[in-house]
Amino acid sequence: MAGIAQASEPDRRIALTIDDLPWQRLGERAEADLHAQHARLIGALKQTGVPIVGFVNEGKLEVDGQVQPDRVQMLRDWRDAGFELGNHTFSHVSMHAVPLDTYQQDILRGEVVLRPLLAESGQTLRWFRHPYLQAGRSPEARAKLATFLQQHQYRIAPVTVDNAEWIWAFAYDQVRDTETDPAVREARLRQLRRGYIPYMLNKLDYYEQRSQQLLGRLPAQVWLMHANALNADSVEELVAATRRRGYRFITLETAMEDPAYLRAEGYNGGAGISWIQRWAMADKMPKTFYQGEPAVPAWVMQLAGQESE
Repeated sequence: MAGIAQASEPDRRIALTIDDLPWQRLGERAEADLHAQHARLIGALKQTGVPIVGFVNEGKLEVDGQVQPDRVQMLRDWRDAGFELGNHTFSHVSMHAVPLDTYQQDILRGEVVLRPLLAESGQTLRWFRHPYLQAGRSPEARAKLATFLQQHQYRIAPVTVDNAEWIWAFAYDQVRDTETDPAVREARLRQLRRGYIPYMLNKLDYYEQRSQQLLGRLPAQVWLMHANALNADSVEELVAATRRRGYRFITLETAMEDPAYLRAEGYNGGAGISWIQRWAMADKMPKTFYQGEPAVPAWVMQLAGQESE
């Protein structure tokens, strides 16, 4: 009986990806301990033993148009830690805000440093992720971009477990930047960390349930997070909690072998939504399918200065 029970357990697999390298919001706000936080995040991820693909915005390597060696070194740190690097465009431009040829040029501009940096260790650049998860306003636009990416030896990295982790990170940064009372500061940061883990696990549960409903099984999931101080302080516990839920962390390449990723998308809008939801739209699932997605609590939204997700 125990063997039967074990055999009926779903195969929970997930690939972890990190966007906005070398650091989220780099250049938008002062980060006095940037390199210390960066080292903490790299160290925490190495400690988990999880395979990672990090997606780079090369525009963040520059100050006043000049590439900064210390920021390039941050990318080398990711590479030397054993993590793979992918292209997230130069300027994190929206595919829905500029002509396709402009978008494509931003992709090419986003590999000027990356390709030779990876070549230093015999690696090649093969992954691309859309900024804002905006993949095209029509099937024709998606097909044209797919052809362009294939010509330049890229594979698209979709996301199935989407979330508003960035809002929690903005709130975390706001407290770090503005709270002057050390005791209050640490209490609020602890409150955010304690709320963040359950929120992310609830999102994971939501997409697991919707995957089962749509596909009749669990696909290999792809999780989206960002390079920020919140994850530097929280990712070890988040990974441990995910493993306690029965998940195995796999490479993005292994995840993409799942036949679910051959399914057609059915979404032409501008919101950055999960591929689970895009596949559901192609299958014309009812509105009830999309209900119940966990939301960021109001107190976190207020701390982050955001009115909506």
